[in-house]
Amino acid sequence: MKILVCVKQVPDTTEVKIDPVKGTLIREGVPSILNPDDANALEAALQLKDKDPEGTSVAVLTMGPPQATYMLRECLAMGADEAYLLSDRVFGGADTCATSTTIAAGIRKVNELGKVDIIFAGRQAIDGDTAQVGPQIGQRLGVPVVTYVQDYKVEGDKVIVQRQLEDGYEVIEVGMPCLLTAVKELNTPRYMSIGGIVDAYQKEITVWDHVAVDLDPADCGLKASPTRVFRSFTPPQKGKGEMLEGSIQEMGAKLVGKLVEKHYI
Repeated sequence: MKILVCVKQVPDTTEVKIDPVKGTLIREGVPSILNPDDANALEAALQLKDKDPEGTSVAVLTMGPPQATYMLRECLAMGADEAYLLSDRVFGGADTCATSTTIAAGIRKVNELGKVDIIFAGRQAIDGDTAQVGPQIGQRLGVPVVTYVQDYKVEGDKVIVQRQLEDGYEVIEVGMPCLLTAVKELNTPRYMSIGGIVDAYQKEITVWDHVAVDLDPADCGLKASPTRVFRSFTPPQKGKGEMLEGSIQEMGAKLVGKLVEKHYI
């Protein structure tokens, strides 16, 4: 079995800042991390490999700038066998539509090296929160997609999936090849091992541009992105809260007084 995991290098959202003039994300000086939901997706693939280490291989694929290789090596250190980077200036400025086109082309290229049975992806990336890229990739590849996967098991050439809902879950049976998007409840991602880190730097990361994956520049990046962002901004910081002290009765009286003072009651 061959498993491919779509991963993304994202800015640590605890330190995200928006340029007030351009309305764009300020990435300079902001640490980058492996997208959390993608870490769950990778762990799901690695658990399948743990059950059949000789017959299962795990590849990771991302689209991004050259520095995304650091994130890919983290994935290799966790246990992935292969890593692919789609990196080209014509990929820049892509929205979810253009991104899924490029990643789907990369997966087709990986398929030429060995048929992919299961594609895992994170539910969504923390820098966009759209949850669109995974399903769009599945649509472009023509494979069935199950989102919000909180549990699964492989039976022959099928996958039995628990799909998370707001008030429970539904069970779906899907044939391979298929694409599954993982939620954080699926598992707890493993840490890199010392040996894994050493091995990760002995492995080659394959880098493909638009020519390698047979894409026209007009179908990539900003040129192929119909989405237009009207405005991005950092919400103003709220005022500091006030802690009330005393007995329940005293705190209740103070709270009522404050609400009356502000004309809320």
